[in-house]
Amino acid sequence: MDRRNFLKTCGLTSASLLIGSDAFANPFSELKRTPQIKPIMGSWFEFTHGYAPEGKYWNSVLPQFTEAQWKAKVWEISETGMQYLVLMAVANAGKTFYPSKLQPQYDYACSDPLETILSAADECGIKFFVSNDFWGNWEDGNKLMTDSDVLKLRETAMEEIAEKYSHHKSFYGWYYPNESGLWNTIDETTINYVNRCNKVAKELTPHSVNLVAPYGTKSIRLDDNYVRQLERLDVDIIAYQDEIGVKKTKVGYAGKYYEGLYKAHAKAGRARLWADMEIFEFEYDVYKSALIPADFNRILKQMEDISPFVENILVYQYMGIMNKPGSSAFVGHPGSTKLYTDYMNWLKAQE
Repeated sequence: MDRRNFLKTCGLTSASLLIGSDAFANPFSELKRTPQIKPIMGSWFEFTHGYAPEGKYWNSVLPQFTEAQWKAKVWEISETGMQYLVLMAVANAGKTFYPSKLQPQYDYACSDPLETILSAADECGIKFFVSNDFWGNWEDGNKLMTDSDVLKLRETAMEEIAEKYSHHKSFYGWYYPNESGLWNTIDETTINYVNRCNKVAKELTPHSVNLVAPYGTKSIRLDDNYVRQLERLDVDIIAYQDEIGVKKTKVGYAGKYYEGLYKAHAKAGRARLWADMEIFEFEYDVYKSALIPADFNRILKQMEDISPFVENILVYQYMGIMNKPGSSAFVGHPGSTKLYTDYMNWLKAQE
């Protein structure tokens, strides 16, 4: 199960992971340069959220986005200093988000959202990791990774996508969104899936830089076996989920996991280490309600915790969780403008 599910089928048993709002000092009480904290360098990006209850505040709006609004959203993100966007999906539930010969297309106001966002990214300098899925039921990640029919469809789709869109300078690489959890180590299913995807990606787009973002970060056993499995995983970047938003990890604890990962990656000499940091919380019940912006106090602590050990911090996600005040492409929770403003105030204070 992965980010698309947000563990909606798992549930949470311990309320002890909830942290009170008084656990952190107000980060604006003494704004000063803190170069050890890395800024947010990118975000996930989606045309719809797979699990409807979580996408409550944006799933009904995104289909109505015009070409101008999609472009405005990419430009808006670039104004924050972010340099990377990770597209969650090019297809979902038997339909595509671009004109395809393989499946029918979603009826969106914009005729080709994928072309639109890549064109905007060309203009503003954003680099996109373009998804190569979901060509089946996104809830059945194991089938998507192992089924031979899905494999053929996915690889045919990668050929189609590369032919239509890889000429864009913003087409930086591919994102392989299906991952099994890293319980103790990297399992064989994940290795076979990622390595097959990467082989096809490098054949189609030889200079692509490709990314995965596994969950289960706190459950990894960082021993010699993990290093050996990491050596076998053929991918350029691994952005591990910090799992704060889904309440699997406490604020202030994630750093020790990334420190261990840093040492393991150094030993393996394989894959650049990034973070996939969660900037959301749940409106009500975990995994059963809408995603809403987390308080920036919490997010700043996450950034501080992770920064010493990773090359770049990506977030899940700008879309729906952050909005520039007055945005012509506003989509998401009303509190998203406050998170945007709080983050930008902090970022400007680092200059």
